[in-house]
Amino acid sequence: MSFLWGVMGGPSAGPQPSGAETIQKLCDRVASSTLLDDRRDAVRALKSLSKKYRLEVGTQAMEHLIHVLQTDRSDSEIIGYALDTLYNVISNDLEEEEQEENLTKVDDLGSQFTEIFIKQHENVTLLLTLVEEFDFHVRWPGVKLLTSLLKQQGPQVQQIILVSPMGVSRLMDLLADSREVIRNDGVLLLQQLTKSNAAIQKIVAFENAFERLLDIITEEGNSDGGIVVEDCLLLLQNLLKNNNSNQNFFKEGSYIQRMKPWFEVGDDNCGWSAQKVTNLHLMLQLVRVLVSPTNPPGATSSCQKAMFHCGLLQQLCTILMATGVPADILTETINTVSEVIRGCQMNQDYFASVNAPSNPPRPAIVVLLMSMVNERQPFVLRCAVLYCFQCFLYKNQKGQGEIVSTLLPSTIDATGNSVSAGQLLCGGLFSTDSLSNWCAAVALAHALQENATLKEQLLRVQLATSIGNPPVSLLQQCTNILSQGDKIDRRGSKVQTRVGLLMLLCTWLSNCSIAVTHFLHNPANIPFLTGQIAENLGEEEQLVQGLCALLLGISIYYNDNSLENYRKEKLKQLIEKRIGRENFIEKLGFISKHELYSRAAQKPQPGFSSPEHMMFDHEFTKLVKELEGVISKAIYKSSEEDKKEEEVKKTLEQHDNIVTQYKKVIREQDQELEELKQRITTLMSQNEQLQATVTQQVSQIQQHKDQYNLLKVQLGKDTQHHNSHGDTFQMNGIQTEEVSKLKEELEEWKNKHELLQGQIREKDFLIEKLKSSQLEIGTTELSSQSSRSGGLEHNNELQKELEMLRSQLQLQSAEISQLLIENQKLQVMNTTSDPVLGDSGAIVAKSSELEGQLEQQIKELKSEVKALSEEKESLKQHLDSSSSTVAILQDEKIKLQQEVAESKKEQDDLLVLLADQDQKLSALKIKLKDLGVPGLMKNHAPTRNNRLMHW
Repeated sequence: MSFLWGVMGGPSAGPQPSGAETIQKLCDRVASSTLLDDRRDAVRALKSLSKKYRLEVGTQAMEHLIHVLQTDRSDSEIIGYALDTLYNVISNDLEEEEQEENLTKVDDLGSQFTEIFIKQHENVTLLLTLVEEFDFHVRWPGVKLLTSLLKQQGPQVQQIILVSPMGVSRLMDLLADSREVIRNDGVLLLQQLTKSNAAIQKIVAFENAFERLLDIITEEGNSDGGIVVEDCLLLLQNLLKNNNSNQNFFKEGSYIQRMKPWFEVGDDNCGWSAQKVTNLHLMLQLVRVLVSPTNPPGATSSCQKAMFHCGLLQQLCTILMATGVPADILTETINTVSEVIRGCQMNQDYFASVNAPSNPPRPAIVVLLMSMVNERQPFVLRCAVLYCFQCFLYKNQKGQGEIVSTLLPSTIDATGNSVSAGQLLCGGLFSTDSLSNWCAAVALAHALQENATLKEQLLRVQLATSIGNPPVSLLQQCTNILSQGDKIDRRGSKVQTRVGLLMLLCTWLSNCSIAVTHFLHNPANIPFLTGQIAENLGEEEQLVQGLCALLLGISIYYNDNSLENYRKEKLKQLIEKRIGRENFIEKLGFISKHELYSRAAQKPQPGFSSPEHMMFDHEFTKLVKELEGVISKAIYKSSEEDKKEEEVKKTLEQHDNIVTQYKKVIREQDQELEELKQRITTLMSQNEQLQATVTQQVSQIQQHKDQYNLLKVQLGKDTQHHNSHGDTFQMNGIQTEEVSKLKEELEEWKNKHELLQGQIREKDFLIEKLKSSQLEIGTTELSSQSSRSGGLEHNNELQKELEMLRSQLQLQSAEISQLLIENQKLQVMNTTSDPVLGDSGAIVAKSSELEGQLEQQIKELKSEVKALSEEKESLKQHLDSSSSTVAILQDEKIKLQQEVAESKKEQDDLLVLLADQDQKLSALKIKLKDLGVPGLMKNHAPTRNNRLMHW
């Protein structure tokens, strides 16, 4: 323990051991000691020496420390010491003095130790398991060590974590730790983990990172929060920048709506802290990441719409027009608003309606343009305003028209109370500040971009140069300034002004033959251009020569040969004589070879380090790329080839005209088809309405039938009641003929009813007669049978009548079914008779005829149905009455049969009694004979004979 005592500061005798020797002894102690306390003390000592003797500890103790992490995981204290020691060895976070002295050496040392540590992938996996421990003394140093490894060897460590099972998910749990130190260092760890690795970025995003980070930002106070908010914003930028999948997930998760509170700045904007400025700057950059022009157009458009609907754009415009906002925040806000509105018509329209809080209120565009043409404003701010104006006009023909209309004579404010955007652009175009000239020229060129109509309208603009002189056109004034550029005293680069004017003229004349004709109409323009191209100037002037060559080439390519002196062929001959074709093409190639041209072609936003580098516009580079090859071919073409090309153009124009005519015819046919479809739908709806009315009328007919049946029954009961109902019928609109018919039918039914009542009386009389015959005891069996056969014959007659009534009823039902079939046929004819095409008047006439036919047929059907229903009801009543009489007769027949059977039975009983009496009498006579009484026998003999004769 003597060497430990010396290390820990105790007194020692003899020479002091060196640092390397002490570290070697401590490493031996860690490797060989069996007691945990001894190993812990040795690791603690190594930790205290790791900063001063970093190289020695790293080379000698790293293997032992990793072994401690593997074997002594049960003791959190020794694990914490080991992780801290490894962190001190690998990390480059040294003191400021040491860092200034040995910066390069330190970087190499940390990278080498990191490479040694991650050579065995199991070490990183072991570190991931230790980070899962909840113990603060283990988790926190583990997070710091893993962060340091990612800083030193990021791609290698990222790949190891990516292939490790649940590696990224384990680290995501750090954001949910209740201890702020671990949570904040976890954010730093995820920053390093997600750098330039799309796969890990996607995993982290789908592990609910957006929700947790936005919650942390809200808890910390949004833009008023501390450095934790800054770290969270940097992590969000790592997850979203150039990652379309995460951007879409961020938008679909409605996280854009949660960004709006970040930009709620109060009225008192004084005293912005440095941290707040940094946070708000990062927040604005995060918005720009979602709507960057480099993103896919569909994703950018959806994010722009979401920002408008949630009120984020409105909030940004509020900051834009607020007072007291720091200059760098204002500049970044302008850039952010620019990209939020770029190419989105809805957002551009809203931005055009925003007014600055001034008296009187002015449009925000006018206020921004005033800043752009004001040379006292910072250069970065002026560039941001130019970018905002470009984004406002990008694919916005409506906005372009509004800007150009402020220059036209009919819309200029005669009172002069308000300044328009066009007046500001003209003022900047002709000012003595070269940067204002360039910005105004580029802004005006964007107002004409891909809009031939506005290029023609801008030719009408007239400018009053001085009192007493006639006004000149804007095109002529631009060429005048271009030709007198060296004579005018300007602040800044003279080349910059000329480059801006040439870019404006090239954009204006391209794809507009009328503007080319106006340009060529001035006899001084072509000599000026040829003179500029033919001269041998310095490097700065070469750019102007290239743009002059481009303008001359546009004047040739888009020339319609309307001016005899400046036809295509003559201009080509002029180039060949004064300049030379090869020299012309060489001067034209100066543009695309320029370094500033390459910078401007990279991205739409003007990114210039100084005003002198502000030469090219991004959209103009596209125009140069498009026209350079075309103009080169046009210069070398002969007159015959030009003629052929013109013929081809004419044929193409003819074909285009034919195509446009066909398109027009197709549009007209489409409109006619749409009208016919609408007519068909209206006719179908009318047909449905008619069918509904038919069904309604059928139901009404049924109701009338029921009512008529009820009335008919009431009429059958009482004639006076019938007369009163007849009067009411006549009052309700029923004709007198129908009433008379009904009365006749009623009389017929009454007669039939009286006949039936007479038959019933006859039957009643017969029944009474049968009953009276039953009372006579002495009636013979023959008479009873004859009466029974008479009743049966009458019953057969009634049955025959019943069969006749049934056959009549079947005939009536068959007629009813035929009428129903005819009604259905008429309905089918009605449905199939709907016209599909034709004149609207014929359709209306046919529909009215059909309605009339239907109404007539419905009336006929009503009358037929009424007659049939009346006959049916009468037959039913007749059948019911006859069936009731048959049933009564059958009951009487059954009763008579029962009575006849009873009388037979009584007669049989009497015969049996008489036979018994005869037997008794014969037995008594025998006894009398035996007794010898003859007189008695004589007296009784005739009585017996009489009885026998009687029976």
